[in-house]
Amino acid sequence: MPIDNFMKMLLQMLEASAVTLELFALTLLFSLPLGLLVAFGRMSKRWYIQWPVRFYLLIMRGTPLILQLVFFYFGLNALFPINRFVAAVVAFALNYAAYFAEIYRGGIEAIPDGQREAAQVLGFTRAQTFGHILLPQVIKNILPAMGNEFMVLVKDTALAQAIGVMELFRLAFNITSREFTILPIFVAGLFYLIMNALVSKGFSIAEKKMGYYR
Repeated sequence: MPIDNFMKMLLQMLEASAVTLELFALTLLFSLPLGLLVAFGRMSKRWYIQWPVRFYLLIMRGTPLILQLVFFYFGLNALFPINRFVAAVVAFALNYAAYFAEIYRGGIEAIPDGQREAAQVLGFTRAQTFGHILLPQVIKNILPAMGNEFMVLVKDTALAQAIGVMELFRLAFNITSREFTILPIFVAGLFYLIMNALVSKGFSIAEKKMGYYR
């Protein structure tokens, strides 16, 4: 590939990487708090809350993300016009909220019941107990699992190409098909590797501050 074409390809990939990062960030923005709400619903003792949440978790975790992308894009378009990128954010957020919910639940249920009872004796409200006593421990418990899911999400953004979102992988594939060279796929792989290296480094720093390493 001529150097001019290569530099043009790099600029295009940087622009496509911005779309990938935007999809990554918006997915986390919506799925992290939604996942916490779903986790509370999953732990609810009320059957009319718990069972619909269980069904949601089964659907989201039991069907391929690529199928969910196609379903939300074409399904929502049947009701009202929707942007491809917006449909991708909806599908990713709902899918990852299900996985985050189970991670949250595992982190919460790992805390001994005695801590809740002690907080109650001390006069803490349920909100104060969760915010000041349980949440810091939950965050520490779930950091490794969350780090893994964040890295998987970076790679999963490539699935958005299934509904025509011009993210990094789709651009690389298009250039490969046009130029008959594997170089764009290789460069895209380096971009994903760099993004995941940054995510991994961020979680390593967070884990160190939380006391995982001495």
